[in-house]
Amino acid sequence: MRTVYLDNAATTPLDPVVLEAMRPYLTEHFGNASSVHALGRKAKVALEDARVRVASVLNCVPAEIIFTSGGTEADNAALRGVLAAFEKKGLVTSAAEHEAVLRTAEALAADGREVAVLRPEPHGSVSAEQVARALAPNTGLVSIVFVNNEVGTVSPVKEIADVAREHGALVHTDAVQAAGMLSLDVEELGVDLLSLSGHKINGPKGVGVLYVRAGTPFTPHITGGAQERRRRGGTENVAGVVGFAEALERVDRSRQTESERLRVLQKRLAEGVRSALGESVQVNTPLEGFHPDSRPVAPHILNVSFPRVGGHAVDGEMLLLGLDVAGVYVSSGSACTSGAIEPSHVLLAMGVSPETASATVRYSLGKSTSTDDVDFAVEQTTAVVGRMIT
Repeated sequence: MRTVYLDNAATTPLDPVVLEAMRPYLTEHFGNASSVHALGRKAKVALEDARVRVASVLNCVPAEIIFTSGGTEADNAALRGVLAAFEKKGLVTSAAEHEAVLRTAEALAADGREVAVLRPEPHGSVSAEQVARALAPNTGLVSIVFVNNEVGTVSPVKEIADVAREHGALVHTDAVQAAGMLSLDVEELGVDLLSLSGHKINGPKGVGVLYVRAGTPFTPHITGGAQERRRRGGTENVAGVVGFAEALERVDRSRQTESERLRVLQKRLAEGVRSALGESVQVNTPLEGFHPDSRPVAPHILNVSFPRVGGHAVDGEMLLLGLDVAGVYVSSGSACTSGAIEPSHVLLAMGVSPETASATVRYSLGKSTSTDDVDFAVEQTTAVVGRMIT
């Protein structure tokens, strides 16, 4: 049976070239980078070389790169690290953030921090004007996602950073879904902290990066060693770090051509689903020509919902199961709790009804996605949804 993987926003397959770059540090070069003997020194050299390579992509100083266990840890470290060290203890974020930011914001609020959670516009992002209105004298950090992981909206990070700087606040962005799609130049973006994850860019799971601009107040939230210049304790995942650097360089080199290719496929997918199902489909990604409030979007994500049609509500769980059986691997873009699919918090924040949000498919394209894959997904989606609304 034919299968098509369109869940690249969840995770991507490991690039064989990346695996080969990692292999020596999984086998013969297994030393601890903190050891002073030859094996340890070899690991240390590989670690620092990877740091230089990542810094080059981000246009920053290598010392500003902290390796983490992934994007979730990087987000946690950014929020907790800054607000523990900075004299200003308040946080501004949005209801459309990744759970790693939202749940951390909730924990900080429970600890007594001043936390403002902004509601996104119907296109899925907040504006610089919204952030400006929310800034208070005690706001120390603004955290806004660069590319929304569920609907693909690109946030105006540069404008938000300019507004925050005028008020003496620092800026963090979760750029996990932006890597390989948009420039990560931290000078152009104007951010003070930026999070990345390896397994979203055809790299290994279990490794990520937090960029922290030099001079940024920062207290480590994982202690217990002098690693990462005393900003993140624990033995470094040398093989993972090497793989991350290789993967990041590779997706950044091909970023322009791959983004153009994916944008064509994204539009083809949207056109195919809309043509086949008409008013039975609601495009949540603010893609020009398909959304009443279009905005810049990443080229690899298309989020669609299926509102009640002719008195029939579409069961979101059955929709995903039907696509799975048909060989189309996608997600709902929503949290899965105790085996039950819940409406996406991002879609609910955007004003989508719970019933419609529950009947949602997030297609996310990757470097292996072809025109035939997109056409197959359209064909199978049409068949599955057609059976559910007739």
